[in-house]
Amino acid sequence: MKRFTELFQAVDATTSTNAKVDALQQYFQTEPPRNAVWALYLLLGKTRRRTVTSRVLRDVFLQISDIPEWLFKECYAHVGDSAEVIALLLQDTPIPEQNSTDLPLHQWMEAIIPMVKATETDGEVRDLIVSWWSSLEPFEIFVLNKVLTGAFRIGASAKLVIKGLSRAFDIPEAVLTHRLMGEIEPTEEFYRRLTSQEAIANAPSQPYPFFLAAQLDEEKFRQEADYDQWIAEWKWDGIRAQGIKRADQVFIWSRGEDLVTHQFPEVEQALAVFPNGTVVDGEIICWQDNQPLSFNYLQKRLGRKRVTKKMMAECPVRLIAYDLIEHQGEDIRQQPLSDRQALLQSVLKTTDQNEVLRFEPIPFSSFDKLAALRENSREHGAEGLVLKALDSPYLVGRKRGYWWKYKVDPMTLDAVLIYAQAGSGKRANLFTDYTFALWQDSELVPFAKAYSGLDNKEIEALDRWIRRHTVERFGPVRSVQPIHVFEIGFEGISESNRHKSGISVRFPRILRWRHDKPPEEADSLENAMQLLAAYG
Repeated sequence: MKRFTELFQAVDATTSTNAKVDALQQYFQTEPPRNAVWALYLLLGKTRRRTVTSRVLRDVFLQISDIPEWLFKECYAHVGDSAEVIALLLQDTPIPEQNSTDLPLHQWMEAIIPMVKATETDGEVRDLIVSWWSSLEPFEIFVLNKVLTGAFRIGASAKLVIKGLSRAFDIPEAVLTHRLMGEIEPTEEFYRRLTSQEAIANAPSQPYPFFLAAQLDEEKFRQEADYDQWIAEWKWDGIRAQGIKRADQVFIWSRGEDLVTHQFPEVEQALAVFPNGTVVDGEIICWQDNQPLSFNYLQKRLGRKRVTKKMMAECPVRLIAYDLIEHQGEDIRQQPLSDRQALLQSVLKTTDQNEVLRFEPIPFSSFDKLAALRENSREHGAEGLVLKALDSPYLVGRKRGYWWKYKVDPMTLDAVLIYAQAGSGKRANLFTDYTFALWQDSELVPFAKAYSGLDNKEIEALDRWIRRHTVERFGPVRSVQPIHVFEIGFEGISESNRHKSGISVRFPRILRWRHDKPPEEADSLENAMQLLAAYG
């Protein structure tokens, strides 16, 4: 545990990418595999399951300390993290000391922490947690608390973690990324296979890392692109997915590395007729009457353990195929896009199914024609375009130069700020989460929450204003005087019977603070309904 905590501190204490990678490289080079695999498991965010809740940790701490609950809450308001607050306060809290033993990380993860499951009473849970705290240093307590609550995070992206592992074992990052796709088994055997220099056979279910499009630089593309060497595809509002047919089995993976096969049985059945050794990259969307449905329909199917026939009828799905990245068992990602798509077309022609669709790419001869296509995206049920170079390989992650996303401008409404709530983490002492409302007759009706879009100077100014103009408090939420207007942008709008406004918006964010507009000139719910009628 001590070595892992030292790694956490080394990574968290610097903003230097090279220093983070160096610390990760040194750790993986020197740590025994049985510990290193658990470190990798935690660093890549593979554990989100809570052993105990933050509230349980707080209650245990309050039982063994003289600190009143109100003071703990004040400390939390300044720090923004229960795990860290407890670790800091325990430094001045007398608890029975136990021998401090540096047990290995794998023992904590495999034997010690699971002991919570065997407890039968709250008192047993308390005694167990206190015994752990009493045997650890303050920062080790912080790390343990984060692991216990399933909230472990570190100041290094998955990409940096893989880079450090790559340098430690001299294995290309792309190879490691591929090997790490899907399920990770925190076992010594898995780690040795992962870091082996020898080629390893992929499990039939293993997907490829996704290639992602970067945001288009319009002016540069206009000046430099040879339009004959590019195609456009509609950017549908669904979930990115890979459909895999290997060893007479079908697997569907989301971009978030979730195996979602059981959520889309009709697509699974369609992929079952594909040849073994086929991997299709595409987008799963709800589709009916030869046109896409809003994301709201797809959302009804996500996360379900069982999909009924009624649900399949009400929210039918299709896999819109963009690319073929494995053909006849061969990884063809380095072949040009034009060749991969020709192979995809030939595979689709040999399958008798309707649930995996392919749309012909859209050629364009000038930027003006491209811009016109983009402006008409919503009429096709799309949120914009993806531009792809015909000679592009299928790379890993968001590499610039080959694929660009060219989305339509967001829908916008001017709304009034009515509620605010403090953020979390480093922004726990600032009001950064806001609720906005639209007019309905003479009443302001909440319609969206947003917490991004303002710069630090604006956040601090708004925070000071909120504190001076609070009307009521509802726990952590403050009602404020309805004075300030903000332009809110969002990607989609749909009906919702869960919201008082009757609508829900997708990916709301603050575009600007409208200092020039008084609250009575903000948009009405009728304006939102007009957008719903046009694009919902």
